[in-house]
Amino acid sequence: MKKLDVVAAILLVVGGLNWALVGTAGIDLVATLFGSMSPLARAVYVLVGLSAIYQAMQWQGIQRRWLAPVRTARV
Repeated sequence: MKKLDVVAAILLVVGGLNWALVGTAGIDLVATLFGSMSPLARAVYVLVGLSAIYQAMQWQGIQRRWLAPVRTARV
């Protein structure tokens, strides 16, 4: 599951940076790279949205998974 957590986090960073560009410079980088509302751009937007839903639903579970190795290493 850690791999899925990392992929979701990367997609959220990409989405956050894209929104920062939209808000500050009026540039939609995803649309610029893949075409405005092209199937690939839509896929990126959907994956970013699904990543946000996943992260919101898994927040406590993610914390437990990431902290578990630390707990066992201290014993």
